[in-house]
Amino acid sequence: MSANLTGHLLADDPALSPLTRALVALREEVVQAWMDAVRSAVPQAKELPLPILANTLPAYFDTLAALLTPGYPARVLNDLGAVASEHGGERARMTDYDATAVIHELQIFRDVLFRALHEHGVALGDGGHAAVSAHIDASIRESANAFTVVQAALREQFVASVAHDLRTPLSTAQMAAEMISHTSNDPNVRRYAEKIVASTQRIDGMTRELLDRIAFCKTGAVRLEIHPVDMTALMREVVLAAASAHPVELTLEREGIEGWWCGDAIRRVAENLVNNAIKYGAPDAPVRVTVSTTPERVQLMVHNAGDPIAPEDSESIFQLYRRAGSRGPGSGWGVGLPYVRRVAEAHGGSVLMSSSIDDGTTFVIDIPLDARPFAGAPSAA
Repeated sequence: MSANLTGHLLADDPALSPLTRALVALREEVVQAWMDAVRSAVPQAKELPLPILANTLPAYFDTLAALLTPGYPARVLNDLGAVASEHGGERARMTDYDATAVIHELQIFRDVLFRALHEHGVALGDGGHAAVSAHIDASIRESANAFTVVQAALREQFVASVAHDLRTPLSTAQMAAEMISHTSNDPNVRRYAEKIVASTQRIDGMTRELLDRIAFCKTGAVRLEIHPVDMTALMREVVLAAASAHPVELTLEREGIEGWWCGDAIRRVAENLVNNAIKYGAPDAPVRVTVSTTPERVQLMVHNAGDPIAPEDSESIFQLYRRAGSRGPGSGWGVGLPYVRRVAEAHGGSVLMSSSIDDGTTFVIDIPLDARPFAGAPSAA
């Protein structure tokens, strides 16, 4: 059930091929070696906190490994693209990377992976080696493209914010110049004042046109009040409340997964995902909630069986007031999922989504265990 999206495939899972199991057994070693190599080779990564440097790489590694199991669900290929895109998007929001750095670190990943396989005597064969290399090439494109798109969105937000803020002092200057023009007896003063009025009016018009073109979203940043939270206790409360309407199963990696988050926001995110899973999932199948961890990050996964989200809707459902077309007009997905993304990103994390006919729909919130250094991080949502 989408364990690849949290980086928790098991090396002894009999459903996986021997080759996939061999790769999964090397996950921690490869991820650590990759982080060390990236810190050494990518200048922008040298001072990154560990949870930001690690990003969604454990999920990426497991998804790549899963593709080496013949007959593994077809949706895994889509998962790989989604995880790669989230990797690039998080780099745009949380680091000083440029596109070259994003590409470089995934090239480093390929080198580290193949070196580890060679050292441990794991033979992919010519076909396997070519397939993994091709998937990594595709991931580099997906990640770099997402980085560019998110960076452009953040630039637009910044420009729109500055343009919006300029209008108040501009209006004040215009009113002051008009007052001078009406009250001064000096014709030169009036002439200069009229020029100021005309210029400020032109600037105001340009500013309004800029704001119209960008169509700036005025919802503002998500406000977080960070404090110690026991994620396991919080999720027990959410599941208990939801279970009165529909069976909900909770799986915990361990008790007492504690961290620093905005409890109210995380609760609302979890309630939103669980309620959506109940609403759109198969009525005869339970909703499954899982809480797990990777180094200095926590994953909250919500899964439901039933009709999948269409691939063309996989991004639009996270956009404000956009709904998944396959679910009918006015049926939902309007503001809840954009809020989910904004909260995850404001904690310095990401949202992963996987959906297929065979495996149902899974959402994963992947955030740092301690969000205090990243609270209020920019969001492209």
